[in-house]
Amino acid sequence: MSQSKQKILILCLHTPDLNSAVGAWAIYDGTGRESHTTADSEEPPYQSVVDAMKDGWRVVQFPQQFPAYPGMEYNTSYLKFEYILEKMEEADD
Repeated sequence: MSQSKQKILILCLHTPDLNSAVGAWAIYDGTGRESHTTADSEEPPYQSVVDAMKDGWRVVQFPQQFPAYPGMEYNTSYLKFEYILEKMEEADD
């Protein structure tokens, strides 16, 4: 029997523009078909968020925009332009 399972794609861009180049990424596959690890590829799965959307990925979260204060450039924090996308795929149990 087949049922829908979720895949998550996290793309970190160079700018907030959805067409901006991808600098970092992660994929989590709930279907169990693929197993990804950190730095398992030299090339991102898509060149931009828009390219992923054209392939059926849906944007579920835009980057959080917090104001920058003087001196904040020295703090470690989240990646500034991080987009979270999802795709539902059929998977056999």
